[in-house]
Amino acid sequence: MIITQTPLRMSFAGGGSDLPSFYRHFGGAVVNTAIDKYIYVNVNQKFDEGIRVSYSRTEEVGSAEEVEHPVVRAALGHLGISGGVEITSIADIPSRGTGLGSSSSFTVGLLLALHAYQSKYVPPADLAEESCHVEIELCGERIGKQDQYAAAVGGLNFIRFEPDDRVIVEPILCSRETLARLESSLITFYTGMTRQASSILADQSRQTESSFATQGLLHRMVKLAYELRNELNRGHVETVGEILDAGWRLKREVHAGISNPEIDDYYQAAKRAGAVGGKLLGAGGGGFLTFFAPPERHSDIEKSVRLRKIDLAFEQSGSRVILYQNQSRTIRGRFATSLLLPQHRVTHSDGFTQLETVV
Repeated sequence: MIITQTPLRMSFAGGGSDLPSFYRHFGGAVVNTAIDKYIYVNVNQKFDEGIRVSYSRTEEVGSAEEVEHPVVRAALGHLGISGGVEITSIADIPSRGTGLGSSSSFTVGLLLALHAYQSKYVPPADLAEESCHVEIELCGERIGKQDQYAAAVGGLNFIRFEPDDRVIVEPILCSRETLARLESSLITFYTGMTRQASSILADQSRQTESSFATQGLLHRMVKLAYELRNELNRGHVETVGEILDAGWRLKREVHAGISNPEIDDYYQAAKRAGAVGGKLLGAGGGGFLTFFAPPERHSDIEKSVRLRKIDLAFEQSGSRVILYQNQSRTIRGRFATSLLLPQHRVTHSDGFTQLETVV
């Protein structure tokens, strides 16, 4: 039995520039952080040669090709697993349409679990890129790449997307005090609205390919990501709200479905109550709203928006194995992945690090 724990993410700046329609021409950049809300994936050997997949529904099929869940079917086929497994998943918060990257976190956690099931360790960057391959190329999703890297790598990062498809993850180097001030200045609410991010992103991708105006907006959003990175590196937390506000105003111009009158009302109410700036997380249209404000104004903001407040904290770790159990040994805990490594002989094959149990 394998259980993985994969964080969701909060995006701050540059969203949309991680779409191939933009970064392959101009390069893109985002600032985001993993958070302490998770997707859990459990992979277990099945008694027979069939496949059981349990998520919002349950599938019992005879082979991988019959699985209806597109990511599960693609991941099983990609790794050459034809049957004999049971896969279940649970999430800390609503797992679709909330703007926290849950679909990509599921893909990352699933692939990590399946690799561990095959006794293979995959480095975080490789895991992220493989997740992009499954979602974008095998499943045909017109989405970006930031969510997969946030989930696999963890932490607060500045991520660059190069025209040659390289992705460069740069941890934002700031003091613990700066991180604590940033974290304590953010207040996040659930709007109760959900939406399909892929449809908004597909439309945005088409606009980016044909509209100079959309390209110009995204260039300005990328510039804000660089500015935010630099300000945080200097410990200037007080400027974050203004950058978020500028980014939100730009983002609203990119696609009509990113906001709506109700979300705009929440945003203006929060600003009147003391928020410096904020944004709707993810592609837009619903999900979670986060605001930057002095902590002493948070109570007033909560009263003004009258939405459900969600307590979120930054997460330094990316996707990890928290339970690894085979016939000879069981490893539990937050760092089961790292604890696993010294107990194995390491060999290299097909681009992966192969783990063999040392008897």
